[in-house]
Amino acid sequence: MTLPARPDVSVVVLNWNTRDLLAECLRITQACADGLTLELIVVDNASTDDSVALVRRDFPQVRVIESPANVGFAAGNNLGAQQASGRYILLLNTDAFLKPGALGAMAALLDAQPRAGLCGARLLNRDGSFQASHTPFPTVSREFLILSGLGRLFMGRHYPSRGPEREAGPRPVDYVEGACLLCRPEAYRQVGGLDPGFFMYAEEVDLCMALKRAGWSVWYHPEAEVVHLGGASSSLRRPEREGDLYVSRVRFFRKHYGPVAATLLTGLIYLFTAAKNVLHTGLRLATGGRKGRPVVSLSRLAAKLRAARA
Repeated sequence: MTLPARPDVSVVVLNWNTRDLLAECLRITQACADGLTLELIVVDNASTDDSVALVRRDFPQVRVIESPANVGFAAGNNLGAQQASGRYILLLNTDAFLKPGALGAMAALLDAQPRAGLCGARLLNRDGSFQASHTPFPTVSREFLILSGLGRLFMGRHYPSRGPEREAGPRPVDYVEGACLLCRPEAYRQVGGLDPGFFMYAEEVDLCMALKRAGWSVWYHPEAEVVHLGGASSSLRRPEREGDLYVSRVRFFRKHYGPVAATLLTGLIYLFTAAKNVLHTGLRLATGGRKGRPVVSLSRLAAKLRAARA
């Protein structure tokens, strides 16, 4: 009896209440396999929008893993990666759509670079404009510039929402954005996969840091293009999103840079959050509510940060 051939790529798609995007993502992924054999795995984080029923009806070849609760981005992807059997594992957001040639280019890079633990893609907006796809590792000084708003003036292409429109050739980088990550299974498993302590945000930064410290390299491939809508699931948690982001940043700093750096970052977050609250409250009062965002509750933010330390 001959054993079935090992698939080239196991595609793990994590879903939480993004049924229509999930269907589009699966259709496009199958159409853009670039001649590679795929194993498709959907991990559903306790959706309530009939996502699972849709996949089982319209994509019977896809393996579905149902989580009984929303366990977050990292733990959810790990559930899929644990059951992946491919030579490589693609972690793909439901709002990330491969373009022809992208998957083949990333797989060819990992084939050619045996110490490459992970490869990221060039992310594009729906209109084809560039999204920042790789960034240097965060530092206290960079976080100060971002939180204060000065980063738009002084960080240039390294500001998180910016980047060059065109770049020549694949190359090693600090970290790549997590919407589309092609991982080498042995590297991913060596570092324990994504850290489930990160519920949302900074998971890919932590993963890339862990891979580099374990002796693997992280690569960015500008010829592997992926359309990324952004925020498909996080927008459903809009009131919690900013707090989740800050909690993940502080957790990353504590884990990799120590308690002093984490404390410094926490102080900066409180300082600039309070300043923004004063500014936006003033704008709303002065304009009768026409301008200024709803403020972030400092007490709720403090509670989140305390819980993250527990």
